[in-house]
Amino acid sequence: MRYSTPSGHVGSKVWCRVVGAELVIVARTAAGLSEIARHELSTPGNPRLPDAHYPHHPGGNLPRPARLRPRTEQEIAFLALGEGARRWLIEAGATGATRVRAKMAKAIELATVLEPGAVDEALGLAAIAGRFAEDDLVWILEHVEQAGVPGDVVIADQNHSVQPGTGSWDRFGR
Repeated sequence: MRYSTPSGHVGSKVWCRVVGAELVIVARTAAGLSEIARHELSTPGNPRLPDAHYPHHPGGNLPRPARLRPRTEQEIAFLALGEGARRWLIEAGATGATRVRAKMAKAIELATVLEPGAVDEALGLAAIAGRFAEDDLVWILEHVEQAGVPGDVVIADQNHSVQPGTGSWDRFGR
């Protein structure tokens, strides 16, 4: 298990003790022995590293956002559509979508015919809803044109299904 101490205590001797569900770290300071850190107890592989203990590093122990590096003219043109295109590309890569280049080309083609802002907005909606199938972008554009921009995006998953259960099959064959 790994716990951190505030800056200024690198290489210094510290004493640790468990108090309830916390680890208390004590060190020698200018005022004598004093508590310098208190952490929730952890398990192996789950370090306790508060951002306050690392003032010269960017905060957040969460994964950093993906950095997109467009290399081809097609990638540059796609990302020039806007934030929705950027979000779509990141989400499509994260979910393992197939034929991404062909779908990017289709989006660029649609943006030359339609308003690029509308295509970018539809790409953003597709990313939020997890819609990466072949014609999803066209369907979303058609829907937005007919019904307007949706208020809340509904993401279909197994936790919120209207499919009836299979309990009635338990009696089958009896």
